[in-house]
Amino acid sequence: MADNIDEESGYTIKEGDYVMLKRGDVFKAEKIQQKKKVNFEKQWFFLDNAVGQLYSTTFDVVSGGILQPRKPKETESTADAKEAGTDNRHIQDDGKSQKLTRDDIETLKEQGLKGQEIIQQLIENSSTFRDKTGYAQDKYIKKKKKKYENIVTILKPSCRTLALMYHGREPGKICHMRYDTLAQMLTLANIHAGSKVLVFDTCAGLVLGSVMERMGGFGSVIQMFPGGGPSRAGVESFGFPAHFHDTLHDFPICHVNALLAGTLDTTAKEPSAVPKQSDMDVEKEQKQPDAEKQDGPQEQSMETSCAADGSNDQDKEEEKRREARAQEKIVKIEEKRKKLAAAAALLEGRNADGLVIASRFDPCPVLMGLLKFLSPSRPFVVYSQYKEPLIECFTKLKEHGGAVSLRITDTWLRHYQVLPNRTHPLLLMSGPGGYLLSGTTVATERSKPAASPKSAEPAPKRLKLTDTEG
Repeated sequence: MADNIDEESGYTIKEGDYVMLKRGDVFKAEKIQQKKKVNFEKQWFFLDNAVGQLYSTTFDVVSGGILQPRKPKETESTADAKEAGTDNRHIQDDGKSQKLTRDDIETLKEQGLKGQEIIQQLIENSSTFRDKTGYAQDKYIKKKKKKYENIVTILKPSCRTLALMYHGREPGKICHMRYDTLAQMLTLANIHAGSKVLVFDTCAGLVLGSVMERMGGFGSVIQMFPGGGPSRAGVESFGFPAHFHDTLHDFPICHVNALLAGTLDTTAKEPSAVPKQSDMDVEKEQKQPDAEKQDGPQEQSMETSCAADGSNDQDKEEEKRREARAQEKIVKIEEKRKKLAAAAALLEGRNADGLVIASRFDPCPVLMGLLKFLSPSRPFVVYSQYKEPLIECFTKLKEHGGAVSLRITDTWLRHYQVLPNRTHPLLLMSGPGGYLLSGTTVATERSKPAASPKSAEPAPKRLKLTDTEG
């Protein structure tokens, strides 16, 4: 019985969960919080009533921003109100076909009529609706639904819905990557549970979160990041459980050369705190009132002494706060050092099972450096919005060796309108969804150990990897 409850809880919306709001083809990621006002597609509402409902439930937004689950009978189409028309050649768009005015529609809303009922009124008061073809009637109803129906569907976050959200709202953040291209990357890299995967992602963490979702919380994911810290905005929107984050490690790309050369020191601790100039200035200010007291007159008022005591108390409190901040900084530095050492220990074995690169930077130096951490016969995939950087990577790999089955592919996705005698691609489609370079690592002659046990592997070439974004 307990197992059934746990299974059902995964499909039930709970407070604190990250969810995907959907209306039409528009998506938005939100966190379920009590009394939090959410603005989505020109309407506002509260998500309090969504708690306890199942995912993929459609809600009506009623007065006061309250969500009400839509009943099954309300999801029926207005097909009953349609009649087969003739054609549209005699219809003139002069703005006089609709008898209801804007004031009439607002009055209907004040009377409590829902979007479906308002659409029915618009159909009945339209003088040209019955003369339109069936296809034109469908377009009319869809257009009015988008305008007057206040509904929202709550979905469970996934790599597909998040990719659709970013591609529709902010495609530049994910380098214009489409969800079909993301699916190809996960397939070509053979992402599965229990594997060790290297990820270099500057696409808002979307690729990193998709890899973690595919692995299901089993294995190890090492995020290689440029700059001061990793970018994981998209990972938070997935709403992973806590044990998923235990498998996630991060390693700065600027330390790759030192790790390959064996000169990376992860055991050195931060030196003890040294008195700063600001601390010395505070000590001087504390000593200065004593000197003024000796040079000043003998008689002083009680107010002056009280003020001096108050200033001393403030100085002591400020000193305690400064010591607390310094201690917190030392703890954070120690935690950061431990994380770096743990990630370095995973990389030192050079036995990773896969490599995924999706970045707006030049992928060639990153790819040539990170391939050395993969075991032989392991897949890798590189995404780029343009094909020229991937052609450079292709040429480098052919010259350097160590990789086979190299391919540069371009995924192409089309959405079709399928209707009798009217089947054609949609008029509005996205352009190219980016390019992928994929291949498999192999062991080369130069990578095999020499006969002498004291012989060392040739020193790797220094990578032109930077630790700043721009």
